[in-house]
Amino acid sequence: MRKKVDERIRTLIENGVKLRHRSIFLIIGDKSRDQIVNLHYMLSKAVVKSRPSVLWCYKDKLELSSHKKKRAKQVKKLMQRGLLDPEKVDPFSLFLETGGLTYCLYKDSERILGNTFGMCILQDFEALTPNLLARTVETVEGGGLIVLLLRSLSSLTSLYTMVMDVHERFRTESHSEATGRFNERFLLSLASCKACVVMDDELNILPISSHIRSITPVPVKEDSEGLSEAERDLKNLKEQLHEDFPVGPLIKKCCTLDQGKAVITFLDSILDKTLRSTVALLAARGRGKSAALGLAVAGAIAAGYSNIFITAPSPENLKTLFEFICKGFDALEYKFPAPFSCHEYLDIVQEHIDYDVVKSANPDFKKATVRINIFKQHRQTIQYIQPHEHEKLSQVELLVIDEAAAIPLPVVRSLLGPYLVFLSSTVNGYEGTGRSLSLKLLQQLEEQSQISSKNVEGSLSGRSFKKIELNESIRYASHDPIESWLNALLCLDVTNSIPSISRLPPPSECDLYYVNRDTLFSYHKDSELFLQRMMALYVASHYKNSPNDLQLMADAPAHHLFVLLGPVDESKNQLPDILCVIQVCLEGQISRKSAMQSLSEGHQPSGDQIPWKFCEQFRDTVFPSFSGARIVRIATHPSAMRLGYGSAAVELLTRYFEGQITPLSEVDDENDAEISQVRVTEAAEKVSLLEENIKPRTDLPHLLVHLHERRPEKLHYLGVSFGLTLDLLRFWKRRKFAPFYIGQIPNTVTGEHSCMVLKPLNSDDSEVSGSDEWGFFGPFYQDFKRRFARLLEGDSFRSMEYKLAMSVLDPKINYTNMEQEPTSSAQDGFWRSLTDDLSLYDLERLKVYTENLADFHLILDIVPILARLYFRGKLPISLSYVQASVLLCVGLQQRNITFIEEQMKLERTQILSLFIKVMKKFYKYLHGVASKDIESTLPRLKERDLRPHSISVDDDLKEAAKQVEDGMKSKTEGLLNPEFLQQYSIVGGEEEFEDALQKHGGKINPGGVISVKSNRVKPEKHGKQESGRSGNKRVAHRRDCQNKKLSPGNQIALTHPIAIYNQLTKLRSKIVSPLHHRKCKTDEAFPNISEQSLSLGFQEWLWLPSIAVSNSSLIHSGSARVFGLCLISIEVQSSIECILSKLHQNPPSLEERFEEQDRLSDKKL
Repeated sequence: MRKKVDERIRTLIENGVKLRHRSIFLIIGDKSRDQIVNLHYMLSKAVVKSRPSVLWCYKDKLELSSHKKKRAKQVKKLMQRGLLDPEKVDPFSLFLETGGLTYCLYKDSERILGNTFGMCILQDFEALTPNLLARTVETVEGGGLIVLLLRSLSSLTSLYTMVMDVHERFRTESHSEATGRFNERFLLSLASCKACVVMDDELNILPISSHIRSITPVPVKEDSEGLSEAERDLKNLKEQLHEDFPVGPLIKKCCTLDQGKAVITFLDSILDKTLRSTVALLAARGRGKSAALGLAVAGAIAAGYSNIFITAPSPENLKTLFEFICKGFDALEYKFPAPFSCHEYLDIVQEHIDYDVVKSANPDFKKATVRINIFKQHRQTIQYIQPHEHEKLSQVELLVIDEAAAIPLPVVRSLLGPYLVFLSSTVNGYEGTGRSLSLKLLQQLEEQSQISSKNVEGSLSGRSFKKIELNESIRYASHDPIESWLNALLCLDVTNSIPSISRLPPPSECDLYYVNRDTLFSYHKDSELFLQRMMALYVASHYKNSPNDLQLMADAPAHHLFVLLGPVDESKNQLPDILCVIQVCLEGQISRKSAMQSLSEGHQPSGDQIPWKFCEQFRDTVFPSFSGARIVRIATHPSAMRLGYGSAAVELLTRYFEGQITPLSEVDDENDAEISQVRVTEAAEKVSLLEENIKPRTDLPHLLVHLHERRPEKLHYLGVSFGLTLDLLRFWKRRKFAPFYIGQIPNTVTGEHSCMVLKPLNSDDSEVSGSDEWGFFGPFYQDFKRRFARLLEGDSFRSMEYKLAMSVLDPKINYTNMEQEPTSSAQDGFWRSLTDDLSLYDLERLKVYTENLADFHLILDIVPILARLYFRGKLPISLSYVQASVLLCVGLQQRNITFIEEQMKLERTQILSLFIKVMKKFYKYLHGVASKDIESTLPRLKERDLRPHSISVDDDLKEAAKQVEDGMKSKTEGLLNPEFLQQYSIVGGEEEFEDALQKHGGKINPGGVISVKSNRVKPEKHGKQESGRSGNKRVAHRRDCQNKKLSPGNQIALTHPIAIYNQLTKLRSKIVSPLHHRKCKTDEAFPNISEQSLSLGFQEWLWLPSIAVSNSSLIHSGSARVFGLCLISIEVQSSIECILSKLHQNPPSLEERFEEQDRLSDKKL
């Protein structure tokens, strides 16, 4: 059955095409898909240029059976043959084949960014999120349609209670009931959108769209060529710059006048080539800022720039920028193997190409373009770098920072330098952004530029700053109603919603109020204004915002909102100024069974971030059962920052949950939430869709509730999760929050570690041992600090700034009131606990260093031990902040002195001076503790007691000499026995001697020995054999003398006087010379010997051999035999006297002496 379509629908579509404005159709009913064909047909009739393309987005199933697909193939074949009868074919099947559809899952919606469609169909409304809504709506061009499909509803208010897929992430074990406040506001906002129509599956317009009743066709102001005023201005600009290179070819690629002017501004800075300019491009989503940057980079390559770097949060964000760089190359007639969009040809290598494109091999980047190499003029490179890699910018000429608002402000500042810088930022959009870039950085750059421009000398060295704003959209015309509706619904364009504050009250006069979310999202005029102001504070802060955050604020059952307001004047009918906003999420109250199951499985459910992370870190199953609140966001008015309002809000919130503002009550109101839900849905049973008129509710509670009028939840702690920075950590520590977790892996974009801090509240439910200011959190906090101190030695936190590390550890460095001598028992116990890590030898090395007797390298192995002890509070020693910082860098982070110089900006000598002062304090304390152990343990030399002897040295020597003499006498008494000496007697008489002389001619041989033949029988041997040097003659002579029984006197008388003289001369030289040489010793040992006695004749010094024998030091090895002979001669006194008498009677002549001396000299030669 055919039915005429309402003309108002056709008029709305045609007006949109004429004005290049988009329209929204919300179709309710099970057959809503059949009406898509009609809407597409009317759009095709209105659009003359081409058939609109269609984007169909769905959750997981398209609900097209295999039979329908087979039927679609048959329809396609009939169409190709020209045998298709439109009257007999299903219109929807025909639409599927002829409409040019593009199908996309909601989870893959990111891949459609940058594409443009004439019609967008969104099914599976329950899977739709604010992010998905903004992302898909932005792909529709001007004059296109957005169609939302809903199943049959008995009432539109059923949307309020519809269970959305995202609600699953909002539910926790203790908060499981989500409320559809966002859907309520969404539906009510459709009634205010003039380009939106809500109808059923038969195209009947519902009463909620009553504004369409008065719709009329609109005329369009166009010239003879069919161009609008903006299009005419753009055409004139292109014609003026047609012959300029490279501006002319590049400006032809611009779609709007704003975009063309932005490209010209960029190229002016490029061609200036002073490299002292910073150009910032600010625009909303869909204004073509990435395209303008891409064309400007292509112009920089044409101008000869060699090193160009581009950075963004992710290379996926640069798809459009790199695409327009290649389009700019095409306009400049650079050769390339294939168009940029033809990816299958990118790997083909051809000759005579001017540039090539390099894709990333990193799977996280999803084959995004990361580099373009240009070869036409000379080697030129366009390279992507990550935001935190600012150290790679040493040779850069042009730096492009895209989506700078999504990069932390300190990181953006570190990227700036003495080169040309292009910045682009989305001031509002669904990717998520913050206004800190435009509110802080750009404002500072502009002020610096103004100061340098006023100073002539400074202008030569200063940087110029230019700001560009794009207001005209690329896909659709200005003042598009869908854009205005979407911005208001998702609070995207709230930068102008921040009112200026004329008077800032003191923080002590401000009060904290609870915001009722039912009223806030009711779509009343005042509620909307208040919501826009709240979101404006979030956007103006450092947070990265996204449209999904709005749905979290509205529907999450555990989230609550608080605002800090100044004194409210109720007589004035106006909204008060918001000074600070706090978003709180209630967590905890998890059963112990769930906690144990989570630990065993290693899985953390969504929500309850602090309890699950605490449970994971400390393996504690009791803490999750505590109830707490996590501060999700806190934002202060830009005009009231750093004035104490944030601190005042946190303090009031803490007092509120501790029951200091409103007493805690065991009785809770149980029916508050249920009453509002009944009132919302009670109209479903009364009227039908065609009669139902949806309006904002009137029976709502007050928007703002003072904390005195609301009972607080019973909590055990407050917590916060944030990216770790020094300023934020100090802020929360001033509020008595302490960290218990710091992520070891930093964020890839910001370089920040995730941090969680906690503050225990006064509660009687938790058992606390001792009087610790941290309550039940005390042991966990100490354990965290011990772990963090150990982790500072690893790679995770070793490069952390020392100020941030000191703030995390928060050591006690002032012990002025506690420095006193510990008791002996405490000393013994403390030192005994250190003996495993610290020995007494370590203390000795420490002492050597503190006395400047060794270099600090000697104690580097001890410093980490001492540092850990100090930061754990085991060494109560007062240090300055700088001294403790040096100890942390050297002991915990184990950094060298060069690194500490760069960090602290101190000289090397200053650092070493601070370090040795710390070591002196450590040694003084440890030596006092371990002094007893040092004395008893270290090895010591035994001290000797030097006492004088009872006798003097002289008496002792005399007694020793007497003992030697007595011993010698006792030994020589046996030698004087005649029987013993008889063996040495000479056998023979004067006759045999005379005969022996005659045989030799009356002469004596030079040896002085004459051999006399003996007939005596050889006696048995007594003692040792005679020396071999005496020869056979001497043996024979001695044998003959023994046989003849000669007397001792006769024995020696046989020896020639000259021989005796020679022997005595040798003996005298061997005795007298050592005595001369050791005169000093002989005087002490033998005081009776004088210098004269050494020069006496033979008779006077014959007693010396006995002295020589008594003094063993005078005996020489070669003269031992001579001493023996002399000794025998002395004992045989009669023989000696006989020898001397003969020498006196017949002394050797002077000639004989000379001859003997000459003979001896010749023998020596």
